[in-house]
Formats: sequence, structure tokens, C-alpha cells
Amino acid sequence: MTKKNDIDKYIDKFPKGTQDKLIQVREIIKSTVTEAEETISYGMPTFKLNGTYLIYFAGYKNHIGIYPVPNNKEFEEDFSSYKTSGKGTIRFPLDKPIPTDLIKKIVEFRVAENLQKVKTKTK
Repeated sequence: MTKKNDIDKYIDKFPKGTQDKLIQVREIIKSTVTEAEETISYGMPTFKLNGTYLIYFAGYKNHIGIYPVPNNKEFEEDFSSYKTSGKGTIRFPLDKPIPTDLIKKIVEFRVAENLQKVKTKTK
């Protein structure tokens, strides 16, 4: 099992400004879903809940990416200011403030999906 220290090592590889944004994203996720487990998966910081991958985030030269994000009408307006992909990615530019409320909304949506999967499996 990967220790959360590995996420610290991941973040430390980036320039200071990017590190600050990655730390901010990590803290938003941690505070939204306190019972989630931190790990590294596919080379990215990852949060797991109920033994299932919940959300990934990663740093890049010009943005922070979050995966997967909901692909439904409820988020269309929220996502309109950002680059997204059909593969469930949203990109937050490094030269803009991190949208705390939007990240929290994404994480809460993913938690609800996760809990629904757990309920379905236990039936």
C-alpha cells in the first residue's frame, strides 16, 4: 500500500506555484471526504473510498487536472469556463484561482456515486 508521503513526494517535484495549487486541491478533497484513503495510482495522487478509486488529480505545466468528473447536465454550466474532455477530465489553469466550491461539488458527486455502487454490490 502506498503511503500518503508518496503524494508529498509527487507534489515536491513541481515548481512552488504548482505545488501550492496541488496542495490546495489535495486539502479540498481531504476536507470534503475525510474517510478517503490517499494513494498513488497511474502515477497520480488518488483518493479511494470503500476500496474503490474516487478521484485522481495531477499537475502539469499549465494546469491541474482532476479525473474523473461527472459528465452530465448538472455540471455543464460549472464546467463551461474550463477545458474538459469526454474522458472525464477537467483542467484548472495554473494562472487562475482554484475553484474550491466546484472541486468540492465534484468530490461530493463522486462520493454519492461511490456510495450507490457500494449499496448495489451489497444487495
